[in-house]
Amino acid sequence: MTIKDVAKATGLPAKTIRYYEDIGLIRPTRAANGYRSFSAEEVHKLAFLGRARALGFSIAECRDLLDLYDDKSRASADVRAIAARHLADIQQKIDALAQMRDTLAHLVDACAGDERPDCPILRDLSG
Repeated sequence: MTIKDVAKATGLPAKTIRYYEDIGLIRPTRAANGYRSFSAEEVHKLAFLGRARALGFSIAECRDLLDLYDDKSRASADVRAIAARHLADIQQKIDALAQMRDTLAHLVDACAGDERPDCPILRDLSG
């Protein structure tokens, strides 16, 4: 398959596919004319990477997950550990965003939003 076909099949932009090749996540063969040729396995790996990235896994985590995917003697505990760490990171971000939302909601509620210059939002932001 050509990069255009792979991009269409996986939903990944050609630029992303080239980047994944540049960093060694995939290794398509090259024809004599220099064009990339993707095997079904590489297309599958690219779809895998697209899904993993959509779930927020980092490039390093994706590399580890691909290595584990290729290792038929892997322990599922190793895969679970990567996913569990990522889940904990997501939960930490959610908690931080919830705290930001609550603080901002309190400030918006405290602001009269009228013609007076007094503003608790600005007062809070100024420290």
